[in-house]
Amino acid sequence: MERILVIGGARALGAAVARRAARDGYDVVVGARDVTAADVLAREIGGTSVRVDLQDESTLAAAAERLRDGVDHIVSTGSAPHDVRATELERDRLLAAFTAKVIGPMLVAKHFAPVLRPTGSMLLFSGVVGWRPGPGSLVKGVTNGAVEYAVRHLAADLAPVRVNAVSPGVVDSGTWDHLGDDKTGLLSKSAAGTFVGRHGETGDVVDTVMWLLRAGFVSGETIHVEGGARHRSA
Repeated sequence: MERILVIGGARALGAAVARRAARDGYDVVVGARDVTAADVLAREIGGTSVRVDLQDESTLAAAAERLRDGVDHIVSTGSAPHDVRATELERDRLLAAFTAKVIGPMLVAKHFAPVLRPTGSMLLFSGVVGWRPGPGSLVKGVTNGAVEYAVRHLAADLAPVRVNAVSPGVVDSGTWDHLGDDKTGLLSKSAAGTFVGRHGETGDVVDTVMWLLRAGFVSGETIHVEGGARHRSA
C-alpha cells in the first residue's frame, strides 16, 4: 500500500484529497498544524496524523523522522493569504505567505528527500491568480506564480521523484463560505470568465491530484484546472 502525506490535510481541499486517497486505497497521513483536527479526520478515514507546520521547520524534521520507513507521495496545500495592495504590505505576513507556498515546501523536500521512494512524487498547489494580475492580489499572485518555478527546479533536484503542481481557478471548496450571500455572485462571475461556463468544484481538483500521483511520465509541470480562465480577457 502506498503512503501519502497530505499537508494541510485537515480542511478544505486538503481534507478532500485525504478522503479520496483513503477511498483509493492509500495509507493516508494527515499533516496539519491543528493536530486535533488532523486526528479527527485521520480516525474518520482510517489513517494517521502528524503535526506539520510549514512555518516551523522543526515540525518538518520531526515528521520526516516519524515517517522514516518511507513515503510515496507528499501533497502540500498550505497557504497564508495576505491580500492587500503594495502600500499595505506587512513584512511578517509577506514572509508567512512565501513560506506556506514556496519556502515551506522546499524545506519539506530537504527533510523528506531521504524517505521519499524513487517512484513517488511531491505535489504543490498554485492558483490561477498567478497568471491573472490584479489590484490586491499581489502577494497571492507572486507566490502562486513562484510555485511553477519551484516545481521545475525541485523536479530536477529530486529526480527521479516527480514534482508537479496543480493550479486551480475559483473552486467551491468551502474557502468562500465566509462571504455569505456574496459567494453566489463570486461563483457566477467566475463561471462567466471560463470557457466551460461554470465555476470549479472540489472534485475537479481532487481528480487532477489523483491523476498526477499516478502519472509516472509527468514531472516539473503545473496543471491548470480553471476552465480556461487564464485565456479569457479580464
